[in-house]
Amino acid sequence: MPNPASAALSAEEILARVLYRDGLVIVINKPPGIPVHAGFGGGPNLEHSFAHLTFGLQRAPSLAHRLDRDTSGCLVLGRHTKALRDLGEMFAGGDVRKTYWAVVDGIPKNTEGRIKIAMSKVGSGPGWKMKADPKGQPAITDYKVRGTYESPRGPRAWVEFHPHTGRTHQIRLHSAELGCPVVGDKVYGRMPTPGFFGEPLMLHARAVTLPLHPKRDPIRVRAPVPEHMRDDLRACGFDVDKDNVEPQKSKSQ
Repeated sequence: MPNPASAALSAEEILARVLYRDGLVIVINKPPGIPVHAGFGGGPNLEHSFAHLTFGLQRAPSLAHRLDRDTSGCLVLGRHTKALRDLGEMFAGGDVRKTYWAVVDGIPKNTEGRIKIAMSKVGSGPGWKMKADPKGQPAITDYKVRGTYESPRGPRAWVEFHPHTGRTHQIRLHSAELGCPVVGDKVYGRMPTPGFFGEPLMLHARAVTLPLHPKRDPIRVRAPVPEHMRDDLRACGFDVDKDNVEPQKSKSQ
């Protein structure tokens, strides 16, 4: 069992966030504000809660990929070594389709398009970030504006992103390079207006499609939008009241 001081979520809390499971993978709905693993400063993280997700196996599942601390939504775990190896190959090969929803400051000039901006890392300790760099690692993201509205702090848009590469902070940097940073992004976003202390990051891993079984349809999993994004998405035209996602479970667990 994990050290209670290091487990970000209790058994009941992490089990309630399981969106899908079978004999190979588990997909959970990651809450915002919690790192997936221990960072530079240590502290509570999601990995220590995975001990509650064995479902009869001897070992806890492990991360197949990463989400930022403040990003919510679909997080894929592999249940054993072979599953992790297969998932790693799929993520590295671009075979996993990932869908992100974001609320951004401003409205992109074009309603849809492709961003191709290479990236590199700046710094190695606390405070590091990514930057646009023609000599960096290639990064490609498709985007589509799904709705807009005029907020008290200016125009905002609901944008759907599909990254084709898996660079750290890719969507956040690419969104900022569009001139429309993700709302609440303290690294690549706009400075809060005087007297306003900022908002949570409005970036959500909405869905993931995993072609895990060659002779079956791909696994498609969706995560409901988090509470802190609901008002803005509603204003952009999304019917949040019908955003009910039932947990899925395959016949072979």
